[in-house]
Amino acid sequence: MSETITKKDLINYLHNSMGLNKSESKDVIECFFKEIIIYLSGKGDVKISGFGNFEIIQKNERPGRNPKTGESAQISARTVVTFRAGQKLRKLISTYNG
Repeated sequence: MSETITKKDLINYLHNSMGLNKSESKDVIECFFKEIIIYLSGKGDVKISGFGNFEIIQKNERPGRNPKTGESAQISARTVVTFRAGQKLRKLISTYNG
């Protein structure tokens, strides 16, 4: 696998480790992400035990600037998705990094 895990990497992992064919593996991965998107678009948070939480956050309008020109600009209000790693994931990552 590369430094970035792609959907293709996940599909290949399911294919090799679970014995699913590539088409079935792709369907599983696509369905998983589709369910997360559907739930988040309904303004619900997604909590995956042992991994983390995807949360919908409302950001207010705020002043900003164009980094290329330095010109002031107004950043519009928007809805964003954030991810917070769960305690188990944070602990696991800290053992690899330190």
